[in-house]
Amino acid sequence: MSDVIDQALPQARAVATGDTPKTLPKRRGKGGGVGWPTYVFLVVAVLVSVFPLYYMFVIASVGATAVTSIPPRLYPGTNFFAIAEKVFDTVPFIASLFNSLIVSLSVAVLSAILCAMAGFAFAKLQFPGRNVLFLIVLLTMTVPAQLSIIPQYLIVSALDWVDTLQAIIVPGLASAFGIFWMRQHMSTTVSDELIQAARIDGANSWQLFWRIAFPVVRPAAFVLGLITFTAVWNDFMWPFIVLKSPELFTVQIALKQLQANRSIDVALAMGGSFMATLPLLIAFFFVGRRMVSGIMDGAFKG
Repeated sequence: MSDVIDQALPQARAVATGDTPKTLPKRRGKGGGVGWPTYVFLVVAVLVSVFPLYYMFVIASVGATAVTSIPPRLYPGTNFFAIAEKVFDTVPFIASLFNSLIVSLSVAVLSAILCAMAGFAFAKLQFPGRNVLFLIVLLTMTVPAQLSIIPQYLIVSALDWVDTLQAIIVPGLASAFGIFWMRQHMSTTVSDELIQAARIDGANSWQLFWRIAFPVVRPAAFVLGLITFTAVWNDFMWPFIVLKSPELFTVQIALKQLQANRSIDVALAMGGSFMATLPLLIAFFFVGRRMVSGIMDGAFKG
């Protein structure tokens, strides 16, 4: 068993780190390059995507007058740090950022591992009812998330988890999309011949997953973790329902507290929203290339 696994590990690590060579046919000659209309379209798409975030910063640094001024003001002012200080004085913003970081990281890491396990089981293990169970998992993707709020709250309440962080961590540890995502990558990137050879050599299912399958699909698990991190970070409804103590609020609930008596300070809200978005931008800045590599790696192998 150890010989087969040792032979598979270098290949698995290479795939996991994106070091495997990818040979694609190169288009040469006239018309083979990307034309200027493509670049124009990409520049416009980037500007459309970035402008809301930039204008959010403009409003936060200028004040509410930036919204009503004609023509609209499109350059930032000098009041951003004053607005940020006011946000910190109004709500426990730093504590809420820390809570969101704990919850998002916990759900992202554990969900990636658990969904990878489920994907491995559906893709590489044979057991009665496998296809039926996978079909049920897919069908749950068609059910609106709002329908599960009441039964989910009843379960959390029965476990005495209301107003605790585990109430928003545990329900998100597995998702139908995550299982489907990892199952597809397991099916297309993990060799059946390698699995069978390791089984003949005495490897059990746990060893097959951790030492052969998971290193191969690690880029896909990383992408799933980043997607999950973003979704949990931006989640508002479920934390708003189960969390009552201000010291446990996530950043989205903290932003809601900036609204008072049906009125809202637009500059304060934009400043808080901009600062709440910064961790996601920083995370994507450092891991964005690896995320794209993970997606493209699965595309090449598929």
